Amino acid sequence: MSDKTQELSEEELNARHADKMRKKKAARDKIMATKTIEKGLLIVHTGKGKGKSTAGFGMVFRSLGHGHKVGVVQFVKGRIETGERMALERFSDLVTIKRMGEGFTWETQDRQRDIDAARQAWDAAKEMITSGDYRLILCDELNIVLRYDYLPISEVVEFLRDEKPEGVHVVITGRNAKDELIDIADLVTDMTQIKHPFRSGVKPQEGIEF
Repeated sequence: MSDKTQELSEEELNARHADKMRKKKAARDKIMATKTIEKGLLIVHTGKGKGKSTAGFGMVFRSLGHGHKVGVVQFVKGRIETGERMALERFSDLVTIKRMGEGFTWETQDRQRDIDAARQAWDAAKEMITSGDYRLILCDELNIVLRYDYLPISEVVEFLRDEKPEGVHVVITGRNAKDELIDIADLVTDMTQIKHPFRSGVKPQEGIEF
């Protein structure tokens, strides 16, 4: 803190702060006035950090709070009973959950089985997206099956670019998002890992990881 700031009274500091915030609000309002487009977004959460699915489910709960119908397709977490799934079952009138995967690929150890599961999950997601019944669809861990080429990235990109209805939001999670998917997305967030308790021997815990 500078000597000049220290010399100011609380009243003067408050007045200076209020003036600064008035100017900030005026600038913000001017920017917001130019934002007039409303559309369904393609949203990608990727990166090595924790929180990709969590952020996706956060959007699911936010949509439910507004009374929107939501669809969820879980591509690889099928064998895990997650807290999100148990919580969402309480909103059965607004949410449809399809747990399509059979676990991560190192658990199944069967490439063709993983490909078949990915195809079934993608078909379910496409049906939801084009049905007209849902405002938001979460494709949880779709990036994982794309990373292993269980689905052709060209097919997924073409569908999302050309066939996704204008008013539908689609959220895709999973690390290692393909560049082709990032290119067509409206919003991309890369979760950066700074620290993780797993590296210190802490196992995945109920309510945190699942």
